[in-house]
Amino acid sequence: MMLTTRGGAETESIGVALGALLREGDLVVLGGDLGAGKTTFVKGVARGLGVRDVVTSPTFTIVQEYDGPVPVAHVDIYRLQRVQELHDLGLEEMLDDRVVLVEWGDVVGPLLPPERIEVQLTLGNEPEMRTIEIVLHGPGWAARRDALASIAPHQDPAA
Repeated sequence: MMLTTRGGAETESIGVALGALLREGDLVVLGGDLGAGKTTFVKGVARGLGVRDVVTSPTFTIVQEYDGPVPVAHVDIYRLQRVQELHDLGLEEMLDDRVVLVEWGDVVGPLLPPERIEVQLTLGNEPEMRTIEIVLHGPGWAARRDALASIAPHQDPAA
């Protein structure tokens, strides 16, 4: 699914719509250049999951956790130096009881569980414009594919 947004508020609203469909154990892998809107998207996902805390980038803390009806772990692996550090984070254990969102996860995709949703954010040709590509992986997402299509009103007709 390809979506286009014009501004942070629209990017965040796509995140809210996706967040409403997520449940404990879901993994969302985010990719995109610096400034593409990954953290803005995560803010929306967290809101969609009922998180009331202010969501900030975990670039320096690596993991930020938020309580809500569905707990959220927001992970940023940009600064990790070795594959072992990814394992040391306990990502598999985090998936036991929360939604896990991994920024820069596209870099280590083969090391992550195969059941996941991938979100790629790309800067557009105009200021504030973003293209968001959402790709579902695994049989668990097949049942929710139609529900995901509900966010299509934001879809770029040209896509």
